[in-house]
Amino acid sequence: MHIPTCGTDQQPITPFSQALDEALLPQADYDVSRWLYVPNRYCDYRYILGTRGSRPLICVGINPSTAAPNALDNTLKSVERIALGNGYDSFIMFNVYAQRATRPDDMEQTCNPYLHQENMAAFRWALEQTSSGAPTVWAAWGAIIEKRPYLVRCLSDMLQIGRELGACWYSAGARSKKGHPHHPLYLRKDSTLDPFDVSLYVEQSLSAISLLP
Repeated sequence: MHIPTCGTDQQPITPFSQALDEALLPQADYDVSRWLYVPNRYCDYRYILGTRGSRPLICVGINPSTAAPNALDNTLKSVERIALGNGYDSFIMFNVYAQRATRPDDMEQTCNPYLHQENMAAFRWALEQTSSGAPTVWAAWGAIIEKRPYLVRCLSDMLQIGRELGACWYSAGARSKKGHPHHPLYLRKDSTLDPFDVSLYVEQSLSAISLLP
């Protein structure tokens, strides 16, 4: 269980580029030739956790929990199984918001613009890791995106970056009545990826937010 001790604006945030440089150095507790872990230490935020390869499946959740290299939680184990089962050689777990919180209700009430900016730099980098063809992004956040209004706005920024880099978006499993893509945890291990119209999803979600009191 990870419960944030304070808001991310009350603690130092390492820029993504610096955190990535540090994560590429040899580590005592995991093999950097296999793992991507940015930052390379356990703290109140995480940009990326995944494995190395030339054709990664980029899975997008809402926010990180306690998983780390050699210590994947059940969600990340499912992500890795589905990535490999669909022909990808690796996976990158990314999140709409980088604050670590096991319970989404513990996420901060307002978006930290600096943390979001650096998280978007991480997303751009993740998309650039596909050596050939279009980057593949798996939308996998479930209804948790409703927890904070700023999450859809963060996703909207991701959509723009994805457009610039030609990303193709997919979901797996049944979508909710509101159109939310299925969370990875309870998916069959042989689940396949289906095209996901993220542009329409973001448009409808932003409209729903504008109607909130």
